Amino acid sequence: MVSILTRIFGLCNLEIIEDAVQDTFAKATVQWRDKVPENPEAWFTLASKNRVIDLLRKIDADKNRLQKLSYGPSAISLNNFFEKEEIEDSELRMIFTACHPKLNAKDQIAFALKTIGGFSANEISAALLLKPETVKKRLSRARKTIEIKKIDFKFPDKKELTGRLHNVLEVIYLIFNEGFHSNHQKLLVRKELCGEALRLTKLILTKKELRCGASYALFGLLCFHSSRLASKEGENFESIDLKNQDRTKWYFPLIHLGNEALLKANSFPDYSTYHIEAAIAAEHLKAKSFNETNWQKILEHYQELQQVEPNVMISLALAVVLLQLNKNQDALEILEQLQAENFEQRTYLFYGVMATYFKNIGACEKAVNYLGIAIEKVPNEIEKNYLMKKRDAFMA
Repeated sequence: MVSILTRIFGLCNLEIIEDAVQDTFAKATVQWRDKVPENPEAWFTLASKNRVIDLLRKIDADKNRLQKLSYGPSAISLNNFFEKEEIEDSELRMIFTACHPKLNAKDQIAFALKTIGGFSANEISAALLLKPETVKKRLSRARKTIEIKKIDFKFPDKKELTGRLHNVLEVIYLIFNEGFHSNHQKLLVRKELCGEALRLTKLILTKKELRCGASYALFGLLCFHSSRLASKEGENFESIDLKNQDRTKWYFPLIHLGNEALLKANSFPDYSTYHIEAAIAAEHLKAKSFNETNWQKILEHYQELQQVEPNVMISLALAVVLLQLNKNQDALEILEQLQAENFEQRTYLFYGVMATYFKNIGACEKAVNYLGIAIEKVPNEIEKNYLMKKRDAFMA
């Protein structure tokens, strides 16, 4: 809805459009209680468009433009924007516009997560390991840049595609991560975000000029992770770690689709971090049981990933793999180089890994203490319960 209305009313009115769509959905929750309209999409189309016009009138918008939208050719063709092909075109325009090179590189990802993923400032800060105040500043700066530099809502030229595609894929990746490992207080998994990331990647792949090794590798990676969604939660929505997941619940059609995507990815000359991460995910899927996991191969992939794109989350994952291989001293050397505060809202992950290290070397009291810190820091209630059970097991 936001993408389509932005195409009609212009990027300069994005905040008004977002408010209008939100108002329309709020209105629907009231008006649809007794009866849902025969054509819900048409209802939203008309109601959202009218709400934007109302808001623009309130701020003394251009009356001539409004008149044309209400009664002229633009009003007649408005419904055309909601045809399948036009919706896809509008969404691609939005995600590529959000990653416009005139926007500060740091602002692009935050702005794209807001406009494409509908993320709150807290969700963006968790995804990017930033303070919420920093995120708010970036969003504000992006909107000012759009206004000052008069950035257009359009698809980039071919020569700009490759550079901008990198950020677009990163945004989709982050949307999926928030779904797969949610920072939400009461939800462990947000399947709608995982599905949205898969849908957007498929949308990218419908355009020949956007097909490359990275885009296919990302699609393969998301398919692999999505295949395990049903096994991540128990009947009472409790968290189930990889070791205890029921592998018969893994969805093999998605695994097959992921394998096909990786074959296509390898037929292109470019090589990305998504290739490496997909290879790691594939190793987990190959193992018939947790104990049969090829941790040495996974270690090699993470070491490569750390060389290509080093960051604190990869370092932490590397430490986890080393602990699985009982290379405790090597894991400690990595952990000692990390600062807990650099993980922002995900600091509990750092303390959880520290607890595993001390459990491995037989220092159970220290392990329990670190789990206690992790429990204090974790924002998600389901993961908090998981960590509390883990602490009880350490104390037994």
